[in-house]
Amino acid sequence: MSVTDRIAKLRKLMEERKMDAYIIPSADNHQSEYVGEHFKARAFISGFTGSAGTVIITKDDAGLWTDGRYFIQAEKQLEGSGIRLFRMAEPDVPTKEEYLESVLPDHGVLGFDGKVIGASEGQNYEEVLKEKAVSISYDEDLISYIWEDRPALSNAPAFLLDLAYAGESTASKLERLREKMQEADTTVHILSSLDDIAWLLNIRGGDVMYTPLVLSYAVITMEDVHLFINESKLNQEILDSWNGLSVILHPYEEIYTFVKTLDETSHVLLDPSRINYAIYKNLPDATEKVEKPNPTTAFKAIKNETELKNIRASHIKDGVAFTKFMYWLKKNVGKMPITERSASDKLEEFRSQQAGFISPSFSPIVAYKEHAAMMHYSATPESDYELKPEHFLLADTGGNYYEGTTDLTRTVALGPVSDELKTHFTAVARGMMNLARARFLYGCRGVNLDILAREPMWSLNIDYKCGTGHGVGYLLNIHEEPASFRWQLSPSGLPPAVLEEGMVITDEPGIYIEDSHGIRLENELVVRKGEKNEFGQFMGLENVTVVPIDLDAIVPEDLNKDERNYLNSYHKFVYETLSPYMTEEENEWLKVYTREI
Repeated sequence: MSVTDRIAKLRKLMEERKMDAYIIPSADNHQSEYVGEHFKARAFISGFTGSAGTVIITKDDAGLWTDGRYFIQAEKQLEGSGIRLFRMAEPDVPTKEEYLESVLPDHGVLGFDGKVIGASEGQNYEEVLKEKAVSISYDEDLISYIWEDRPALSNAPAFLLDLAYAGESTASKLERLREKMQEADTTVHILSSLDDIAWLLNIRGGDVMYTPLVLSYAVITMEDVHLFINESKLNQEILDSWNGLSVILHPYEEIYTFVKTLDETSHVLLDPSRINYAIYKNLPDATEKVEKPNPTTAFKAIKNETELKNIRASHIKDGVAFTKFMYWLKKNVGKMPITERSASDKLEEFRSQQAGFISPSFSPIVAYKEHAAMMHYSATPESDYELKPEHFLLADTGGNYYEGTTDLTRTVALGPVSDELKTHFTAVARGMMNLARARFLYGCRGVNLDILAREPMWSLNIDYKCGTGHGVGYLLNIHEEPASFRWQLSPSGLPPAVLEEGMVITDEPGIYIEDSHGIRLENELVVRKGEKNEFGQFMGLENVTVVPIDLDAIVPEDLNKDERNYLNSYHKFVYETLSPYMTEEENEWLKVYTREI
């Protein structure tokens, strides 16, 4: 069935229900960024496979809203579908709300599945459309009637994350959470976000591709934890770890009836950006709602010393894997058939050889030549370029290890590259190093520091249409709130977070020239305390990524003294850290690629 046929069927269902517009987002029931196969309704209805985007279907129009990471990909994938591309944050492009306000009639009906729309987003639609007296229908998933071979919900088993990895018991985490609940004068806390639940209960699973999460909801009171989950996922080791914590199990879907039982004596703490609209609307009107960020979001963003020790270990493993791949790639390109997809498979093979490897941490982005201009390119059998001993290969990949989650990007010269490419590569390297070297006073946020990464690109009158860095979870989400580096405020409207000691954040500037090339370099950094004096508490950033930056693409003359010294120091660290794990032949190569310049 083609995309146009699917849209036609959806419009028929909308007509039967007297709906004037229907929204299909990317999220699952838990507002996750990456979702299981069952929840990929937006990809099903549109053919666009990026991880972020929203489709709106009306009686005679259809649009996809997505951000700058996906403009090129979306344009290609929407060809012939009848769906228009709305490039978010571009001049004169209406927001979803502005579009709906313009196309919906007075007293019209807006439809969506309330389980996959966030409560704050649903509230926003209510506010924007109230002057037109538009009603909202949220209790039906129309896609389920069209998607005949829709995959079932995942039933992958969960596993316990041992204290040797988690560094803090569930009992301790619950105690900290309940202290925050008391401070907010609340008695009940609803958690729907999978990473928050996994962190709190020290469990991980396999229900979401690339992200080791477990489909579940949780309602925490001062005495109990009500966990809504398919009980067959839980092994005895997990259940034993919860002894004495009063964890009460319920069927997964029962959350929607359970919240209806809360009464006026329940003071409910909830984050409207992290629970879905259906849960929010099922809460009785008499229930007092205290709308604040989940305390667990801030807790898990600040890694404890056990987690940080493990994270450093995971990056050594990841560095060994990628550096062996880089050596293999440079040695064999042009001598044997290698494509984007086979290169990606080879890199995963190197990672799988590392002890404790679980899975890739996100869909690999391995892109040659102009494909790298698409920030989130994913090679298909039809697009799979064969690599030649020339130009750049961009590899943005990562791994899930018991010791943590990694996110790493390197752009590698496969042979001769032009002076323009070298100039661009060096600018990106300078930006990454300049941000990594930052010293700043406590209280700074990512918006205060982003210019350090962008300045070398801005000096060339070039920019990249995304943030510079994001938080990284501990064997959790590859994109973790609230840490970020960006020069603009977040599209969510939430204030940028203060950079706290123990946060893990990426540093990944880039240059993307459509139909030509893409360059990105990415290291992970840990926020650390520095000197404290009469001026305040100074902070710095500890690099934990251990992979060479390709000297074949660097223009040494473009580096100032501090940048050159930093690069040489970084490469000395890389060689000293990785050489014990490499073969003699690989080390001879590594000496050349970590030499002083």
